[in-house]
Amino acid sequence: MFLSLAAIVAAFILLKHSDKPQIKKLANTLFLCGEAYLLFHVLHLIISIIQYGVSDFSVLLTVGETYVLVQSFAEYTKRSRLRRKLIIAHAVVIIGSIAFLFPLVWMVSTALKLPGQAMSYPPKLIEFPMRFENFKTCLNYQGFQFNLYARNTLYLCILSVLGTILSSSLVAYGFSRIKWRGRDFCFYLTLATMMIPFPVYMIPLFRLFRLYNWVGTFKPLWIPAFFSSAFHVFLMRQFFMNIPHDLSEAAFMDGAGDFRIYWSVILPLAKPVLLVVGLFQFLNTWNDFLGPLIYLSDQKRYTLSLGLQFFQSQHGGTDWNLLMAASTLVIIPIVILFLCTQKTFLRGMTMSGLRGG
Repeated sequence: MFLSLAAIVAAFILLKHSDKPQIKKLANTLFLCGEAYLLFHVLHLIISIIQYGVSDFSVLLTVGETYVLVQSFAEYTKRSRLRRKLIIAHAVVIIGSIAFLFPLVWMVSTALKLPGQAMSYPPKLIEFPMRFENFKTCLNYQGFQFNLYARNTLYLCILSVLGTILSSSLVAYGFSRIKWRGRDFCFYLTLATMMIPFPVYMIPLFRLFRLYNWVGTFKPLWIPAFFSSAFHVFLMRQFFMNIPHDLSEAAFMDGAGDFRIYWSVILPLAKPVLLVVGLFQFLNTWNDFLGPLIYLSDQKRYTLSLGLQFFQSQHGGTDWNLLMAASTLVIIPIVILFLCTQKTFLRGMTMSGLRGG
């Protein structure tokens, strides 16, 4: 707390005695750091009051720090001519990001602890020494064949992504580039299927797959992807609507048919939305637990999400550190995939979700 107050005071001094842009940036950085830590300390005090009860010292300290926080913010923004609404908006976004990131940080933290430290009270974010060998232990854990489960999951992801991109893009092309009677009605009817939850048709679908002798195999988990998805059709249709019709008309004048236009003109221009749809389907298949739980019975065919249940002990306990270590290993490929495709993903989402009609 002393360092945060010192940073705020230093920011005021630098702002008052220098007009150089570099010094102002340094002052703004010091002020924001000081205010951020002060806000964190105020929230920590409020949580302590809720947990351990009210005391005169805690209430006085909370009120005092809140007063300093508000007054310094008002005075500094007035002197530096910073826009308060913009700073508040950024602060809210940063706090929200930290709140959403905290479960991931806690998962990694638990993965680096001993079994007794994982459920200790009061909880600690970091324990020394860190147990990096937990990751190696979970890879060799009895009943959890990580390499086999990862190979099964990747197999399903590749087939599901391939089927979804091919089928959804073909349907979206028909809804966006070909004029036919009842097109809009069929499109709205397709969107209406999104409101039907999976549990409603789960049992009839299971009986159908059992009739085909597909239960216990991978087929129920990837063949439906070749029959398109309403949400993915919607995304692709919105993107296809933004592609100029002059390109299709020029190809048609050159003698190209609808399928040739779809394959040679539309798909090469639709790489961003294809990547978005592929990434969505990859994430859904990678994280799917209910589907493999229903259709797979052989342990050698289990996916990663289904294999994680082996960390639940038969005696009613759970090795939380190993479970969190295995969960971290399962999440790492998804995080790397998103970081590598972030720019194209955001571009595809913007062009397919916010424009067109």
